[in-house]
Amino acid sequence: MCDAPLDKLKEWKGWIEIPEPPAMGGGGAWIDLSYPLSQSLSRTPSFPEPRFERLHSMPQDPANLTEIQMVCHFGTHLDAPLHFITEAPAMDEVPLTRLYGPGVVLAVEAGDDMLVTAEILDAATPGVEPGDIVIVDSGWSAHVNTERYLTHPSLSPDAAEWLVDRRAKMLAVDTLTPDLPSIMRPEGFTWPVHHTLLGQGVLVAELVRPAPELRGRRVEVMVLALNVAGSDGAPARIVARPAG
Repeated sequence: MCDAPLDKLKEWKGWIEIPEPPAMGGGGAWIDLSYPLSQSLSRTPSFPEPRFERLHSMPQDPANLTEIQMVCHFGTHLDAPLHFITEAPAMDEVPLTRLYGPGVVLAVEAGDDMLVTAEILDAATPGVEPGDIVIVDSGWSAHVNTERYLTHPSLSPDAAEWLVDRRAKMLAVDTLTPDLPSIMRPEGFTWPVHHTLLGQGVLVAELVRPAPELRGRRVEVMVLALNVAGSDGAPARIVARPAG
């Protein structure tokens, strides 16, 4: 399924066709699925350490002022198609309708280094509908800020194709990446899950913190990513609530 040449995977194929999101009408309070940003938060090992520094502090200064320095893929964040696809849309070119709407939280029991296949996603309930934001809750958020978090489960290439076939508009994972963990990547690794999804306009959110009360439920989701001009990704505050 993913035996296409790499140059074909890297092509921008346009936004996958999805229905317009319906008016929001879910029930209950919004639940925050994001991690607070801090220097101790888990990150991809190759990323530089973030820095959060208080430049001005009250009462000696008239106001508190904090400086932030980090890569845009640190913490809970959203990948724009430009992250892996040349000439694809950047964050400020992502249509707003791609960032909110109906979704589903798929409960997947996964172990270290496990591949989540299309068969596993297909067996999860409720089913994925066209235009869904698909949150895969593997339970791996329990290991955030530990060494074990780096040996997270990942999606197989056929799982990425399965999401495209079902016209999901976004994949959100509770791990650092839906692709293989960095410590398991063979030489010449090509990030097939990112290429398959982003190349067809299926956005990717990473380091999401699923809520136990939403597992296995249809939800409404808002992915409040920063609108950064020309950027390949952006930090995001992601919130969800049960669908009405």
